Amino acid sequence: MRRSTKLAAVVLSGSLGIASLAACGAKSTDDTSASAGASGSGLKVGMAYDIGGRGDQSFNDSAARGLDKAKADLGVQITEADAKTGEAEADKETRLASLVTGGYNPVIAVGFVYQAAVEKVAKEHPDVKFAIIDSSSTTQPSNVTSLTFSEQEGSYLAGVAAASKTKTKHVGFIGGVQSELIKKFEAGYKAGVKSVDPSIAVETTYLTTPPDFTGFSSPDKGKEAAQGQLDKGADVIYAAAGSSGSGSIEAVSQKPNTWAIGVDSDQAAQPALAKYKNSILTSMVKNVDTSVFTYIKSVKDGSPFTGVKNFDLKADGVSLATTGGHIDDIKSQLDAAATAIKSGATTVPTAP
Repeated sequence: MRRSTKLAAVVLSGSLGIASLAACGAKSTDDTSASAGASGSGLKVGMAYDIGGRGDQSFNDSAARGLDKAKADLGVQITEADAKTGEAEADKETRLASLVTGGYNPVIAVGFVYQAAVEKVAKEHPDVKFAIIDSSSTTQPSNVTSLTFSEQEGSYLAGVAAASKTKTKHVGFIGGVQSELIKKFEAGYKAGVKSVDPSIAVETTYLTTPPDFTGFSSPDKGKEAAQGQLDKGADVIYAAAGSSGSGSIEAVSQKPNTWAIGVDSDQAAQPALAKYKNSILTSMVKNVDTSVFTYIKSVKDGSPFTGVKNFDLKADGVSLATTGGHIDDIKSQLDAAATAIKSGATTVPTAP
């Protein structure tokens, strides 16, 4: 992963602005002569990824798909910047500020870890639009839009699937980092399991706690945690842990008659996880790509989203993947659970 360095205090020219993007790990895909400028929109979009970046087969990749679609369909120019494990808050601020210096507007921050940095940089640049995924705050300035999701609702359906497939009446949940966001996944999953059979045991493991966020980017930790749950008898394991989840999926694939549940992207359809696809029961898909694309389109159309824009089950913000056909036999049960959530008959908890 590319390392960030601090920008020089004074920008002497436009060329230094481009250099600053390189310094923060940015990957410019600008194309002023070809497709990027074909629509004449002139919009330049900067995206700052969470740890793991493009290629994590999960959360960041979903955001990247939305960015790619905006480039292809809306003709916007784009650039991307990566985070690094163990970085300081100042590194996040520098990354965002460098995107602004490079002329990118809007700037999209992927992940709740950017909340403080987004607020600070947005206040310093009130004419630049910012969006942050998975976080909101009562103190954020008006030029910041929060793109949030009802992760608990999709996780509830994942819990229904797990409870319907377990043979041992013992399932597991692995959270990447013990945070309020990931607790929403845990809460929904447990509620879904218990809605089918209250006697089913749910094993819970968190890989790290803040300020250690390596739980989102450590497949070895995910594999070890999953192996521990398998050893205790769990036969369906749901991991909400970014790229660490690939390690969990690998562990499950090595034990017959067990299932993994993926997260954020349809992980059974990810090329890097293809060899494990027969062990992936389903994935709780969080349509970050949809939120990114629709946000960028709103800016391009001159009516940008403001405040908090939430994507729930009813709005197709979360869903269960059907790749492999492994949950086809419980479709009616899942449909009934989804209908109850959408109608308000079922209220899914957001805390365990």
